[in-house]
Amino acid sequence: MSVMPTPLASQLLIALPALSDTNFSRSVALICQHDDDGAMGIVVNRPSEYTLGEVFGQMGVDGGDDRLRSQVVLAGGPVHPERGFVLHDGGMHWDSTLAIADALFLTTSRDILEAMARGEGPENAIVALGCAGWGSGQLEHELTENDWLTAPADAELLFDLPLDARWHAAAGRIGVDFAHLADYAGHA
Repeated sequence: MSVMPTPLASQLLIALPALSDTNFSRSVALICQHDDDGAMGIVVNRPSEYTLGEVFGQMGVDGGDDRLRSQVVLAGGPVHPERGFVLHDGGMHWDSTLAIADALFLTTSRDILEAMARGEGPENAIVALGCAGWGSGQLEHELTENDWLTAPADAELLFDLPLDARWHAAAGRIGVDFAHLADYAGHA
């Protein structure tokens, strides 16, 4: 199955320092889908208050080693905060999977969490509760308002870097150093 590229799919949105929306201040979001109807993404640098072990417990999923069960679940955005989204590498053999890029997928079905608990999940995966959504033309408007920078996504940023390093690292991927940008919104 080939991946049909959409204009911003697989790009990172990096909130500029002046973006004051509390849902997205200093956030990095991976755009998973983008078309004429709008866009959907997952914030990849915000921890939720839950661990994967707690999510497994709520779902009645047994298993998982201590490292997996202690993994922090991300706060993926303000839309559908009760739904789980798994960003991962490793193919599309799950019930409900969207191909974002050649080696990057988003799965929303329970079967991937069960496989992860059995030690049979993808090599790299992050779990988020909730997602971010933009209506038709909204994201394009926010880009023209200079709320966001865009940068290509990469596996190291998504799966390896500590959450608190991702905002600066994502900007650094395109040569931007936020320490040298004035916060022109006037926030201290």
